[in-house]
Amino acid sequence: MNSRRKFIQTSSFLGLAMSINPYIPLLAKQETILGHGDFKYKIDSAWGNLDPAKVPVVNCHEMVMDRKGRMIMLTDEVKNNVIIYDQSGKLLSTWTLGLDRAHGLSLVDEGDAEYLWVVDNGGKVVKTTLDGRIIAEIKSPLASGIYTEKMSWVPTETAVAPNGDLYIADGYGSQYFLQFDKDGNFIRKFGGRGNQDAEFSTAHGIAIDQRGGKAPTLLCTSRGHNSFKRFSMDGNYMETIFLPGAFVCRPVIHGENLYAGVCWSRLRYLEQTDNSGFVTILDKENKVVSNPGGTAPEYRNGELQLMVQKEAVFKHCHDVCIDQDENIYVCQWNAGKSYPIKLTRV
Repeated sequence: MNSRRKFIQTSSFLGLAMSINPYIPLLAKQETILGHGDFKYKIDSAWGNLDPAKVPVVNCHEMVMDRKGRMIMLTDEVKNNVIIYDQSGKLLSTWTLGLDRAHGLSLVDEGDAEYLWVVDNGGKVVKTTLDGRIIAEIKSPLASGIYTEKMSWVPTETAVAPNGDLYIADGYGSQYFLQFDKDGNFIRKFGGRGNQDAEFSTAHGIAIDQRGGKAPTLLCTSRGHNSFKRFSMDGNYMETIFLPGAFVCRPVIHGENLYAGVCWSRLRYLEQTDNSGFVTILDKENKVVSNPGGTAPEYRNGELQLMVQKEAVFKHCHDVCIDQDENIYVCQWNAGKSYPIKLTRV
């Protein structure tokens, strides 16, 4: 093949790729290795790309993996709130609840079947089957008297405890976490807006932490504080995991490690660079061991130093999903209506 023909074919491929995903990393980056230590990855930016005329997305907010290894992704595109892929990135199905602010997606395995909890920033929190049939809904705390009429309610995430209790993060509203029993009865709320240990600045996400066979605790995001805060299951503050420079989204636990999308880093303020996200990975001791797309984690005298974006691969990492081979699927917010990026572990 002569060089001119090769250039034309390469240019045509790039044009096609950019038409599908305008923020796809350059082909030269396909061989770039992201991450640090034992957690390094190759970029697969073509994974999951679909025809936007048929299966559009606005923001790819969150993703979970079911028993069958299917990747279930939530978007705020009303035509298809949920997109289901196989692990090769092939489209399996879509469905919608008609939500234009769909934001949070959690999967719960109840033995007989798996279910999804879907959270919309407009105030809806619903439980569905994997094919989109609504089987339960949590009423607004304003309607049920949990909140006063002047309190805002903009939920972002859920997590389900081993005993079936449901926790809801009011991450864009009044900054509380609300606890309900398995039948939907309100138990308590904790947190709230503020800068004290037990208070939050963007209480964006929540996860149940049982690593190491320990009794379950709650890991709660305080994105404005660059931290995860640990609470007991009944809402008592325990500790803060400080991640300087990283405006983290929800904590995602896989095996002994904790993963999170960093929506933006301190570069947003230091260099006025809004598109400054990366992924961060913590070990079982909650020590950062790798930052794919970000600077290498550095500890001085036991204190983690500032972390920011290094490679401009990501825009705003909103969520990550980890498969059985420890590959990472990165969902992004405000990233030009792009599809997820897969990081293949090497």
